[in-house]
Amino acid sequence: MAVVYEKSHALTDAVLHYCPGCTHGIIHKLVAEVIDELQCEGDTVGVAPVGCAVMAYNYFKCDMVEAPHGRAPAVATGLKRSLPNNVIFTYQGDGDLAAIGTAETVHAATRGENITIIFVNNCIYGMTGGQMAPTTLPGQVTQTTPYGRDVAAAGYPIRMSEMLATLDGTAYAERVSVDSVPNIRKAKAAIKKAFQTQVDKKGFSIVEVLSTCPTNWGLTPVEALGWLRDNMIPYYPLGVYKDKTGGDK
Repeated sequence: MAVVYEKSHALTDAVLHYCPGCTHGIIHKLVAEVIDELQCEGDTVGVAPVGCAVMAYNYFKCDMVEAPHGRAPAVATGLKRSLPNNVIFTYQGDGDLAAIGTAETVHAATRGENITIIFVNNCIYGMTGGQMAPTTLPGQVTQTTPYGRDVAAAGYPIRMSEMLATLDGTAYAERVSVDSVPNIRKAKAAIKKAFQTQVDKKGFSIVEVLSTCPTNWGLTPVEALGWLRDNMIPYYPLGVYKDKTGGDK
């Protein structure tokens, strides 16, 4: 009998703790599929963040390290310099990466650290109750912006992929989404390209993944996917922002 589908080997059997409709589970699966396809599970170390994915160490079979809030790129730098032949990746949300971890992210990129960052952007602080994040859209309602984000008071959202693409040390930067099957396939290809960029010792790579947060957005899972398409993608356009690898996905 032909095998049509089987669970990714790089995922454990632990039940995910994420809210119903949260797309972290999809992104976890894509990372695991890439690890399987590159056959690098035994040589991979992931760095878990502080945020909704704080317990990512329960879900991947590769070695995992828990980083203090925002410090995942610094931890990954130490791991990569100690284990230069291993695949090192961080898995971070927008608060972890683009707020408290901005300095670590920017300086890891400008140094050209040969690590891979999976950056999950859902425009909100999820784990701590739905406060405004650096990526919260203008006018978006959150727990700390009940009348919508006022750019006159809070400034504008940070477009991380565009910013990091300007740095010489960044080898590959792409923004993807997991709101539909075609986009999920593109997201997997981008994650695989980022891992391969590291394997080929090309430098810093980041994949920004637009994700949903139905619970804190106050929407159903289906409505949340629509909100992402209608609001996030226009402000955060999908596509490749930097590719110094010279290869195709």
